[in-house]
Amino acid sequence: MNTAIQHILSDKLEVRTLSETRRKLQYENSLYDFSSNDYLGFARSPELKKAINEQLEKHPLSLLGSTGSRLLSGNTEFAEQLEEDLALIHQAEHGLIFNSGYTANLALISSLPQKNDTIICDELIHASVIDGARLSHAKRLKFRHNDLEDLEKKIRIGTGQCYVAVESVYSMDGDLADLIHIAILCRDLNAHLIVDEAHAFGVFGTGLVDLLHLHHAVFARVITFGKALGLHGAIILGSSLLRDYLINFARPFIYTTAPSFAQLLAVWLAYQHLLSRPHDQLALQRKSSLLKDNMPARTILPSSLNPSAIQCVYPGTNAAVVHLSSQLQKRGFDVRAIRSPTVAAGTERLRICVHLHNTDEEILALCDHFHQLTHKIYAD
Repeated sequence: MNTAIQHILSDKLEVRTLSETRRKLQYENSLYDFSSNDYLGFARSPELKKAINEQLEKHPLSLLGSTGSRLLSGNTEFAEQLEEDLALIHQAEHGLIFNSGYTANLALISSLPQKNDTIICDELIHASVIDGARLSHAKRLKFRHNDLEDLEKKIRIGTGQCYVAVESVYSMDGDLADLIHIAILCRDLNAHLIVDEAHAFGVFGTGLVDLLHLHHAVFARVITFGKALGLHGAIILGSSLLRDYLINFARPFIYTTAPSFAQLLAVWLAYQHLLSRPHDQLALQRKSSLLKDNMPARTILPSSLNPSAIQCVYPGTNAAVVHLSSQLQKRGFDVRAIRSPTVAAGTERLRICVHLHNTDEEILALCDHFHQLTHKIYAD
C-alpha cells in the first residue's frame, strides 16, 4: 500500500475518531442481552437446535454447501418447495429466497424500477433500500417519516411507475409504519407498495401485512430470517411474475452462491417452531411493556413508547450515548449506542431490544440502572 492511500484512509478514520463515530467490531459477551435482534430467543433455542440436528441426520448425503448460484448448480427441489410453502404461510402468490435481508432489498430495489420511474422511501428506511435505490436508474425521493401528506405530494410529482418503500417496524426507531393508510394512498394513486417486515415478522405474528390483511395491497414484501427466526437469509414475497423477473434481472440473486441445504432446512423448521408457539409473542409484548412502564420519566430521560420489541433512549450527543452505553455494559447489560451517521445527527440513541429470554428481573434491573445513571447525570 503506497503512502498516499495510507494517508487518505487514515485521515478518513481520524475524522470518525474525532467525531466519536468510528465503528469497531466487538466480540460476543456474557452480558445480559438487550442488543441483539434475536427477539424470541430462537438463535439459542435448544429445542430448535435439536430439531435441526435430528432432521440433518436424516439427510446424510446432503452437501455441506450449495456449490453455486441457483442458476448454475445451486438450485434444489427443496429450495423451490420451501419458497412455495413460505409463500402459502404468508398468503402470497410466490417467493424467492435470498442470502440476507440486505441482499433481498438490494436486489428488489436495484432491479425493479426502470429509468424514469420513481422510488419514494420513508426518510428512516433501512440502508439496504437506500443502496438499492442508488444502484437503480430511477428517480429517488424520500418523504417525512410516516407523513401521509408528504407521501402524497411525492407520489404526485413522481414519474413513470412509483414504488413506495417502508418498513413495517423501523429497525433503528422501533415505531410502526401507518401501513393501512399508506396502502390506501398507494392504491388510490396507483403506486406500488414495498414493505420490509424484518422487525415485525415473529414479533407481530408472521408480519404486519398478514396481521392487517393487506396482502392484496402490497406489491412486494421482504421477510428476513435473521431476526426473530434466529437464523440467516430472507425471502421476497410477491407474484409469480415478480419472482420470474427477479430470477432474470436481480444481480444479487444471479451472481451469488445459493444457501445450503442445511440453511434452508433450518428455516423451514424454525417456521414450524414459530407457528406452534403464538404465546411467545404475547409474552414478548408483556416484557416490552414491563420495560416501558419502569423506565425513568420521559421528561427526565427522553425515551420511546413503541409497541414493538425495540425501545430507544435519547440522551443527546454521540458522546452521551457512548458514555451511557459504556456505564450500562460495566453493570452487566449489553445496550448499544446508535450514533450518527447510522442515525441522523441529533437523534443519537441507545437502542434497547427486549427478548423472550430476558427475565423480568433482568428488565427491572436494567430500568433501575437507568434510574441510577440518570440521577447521577443530573446530580453531577
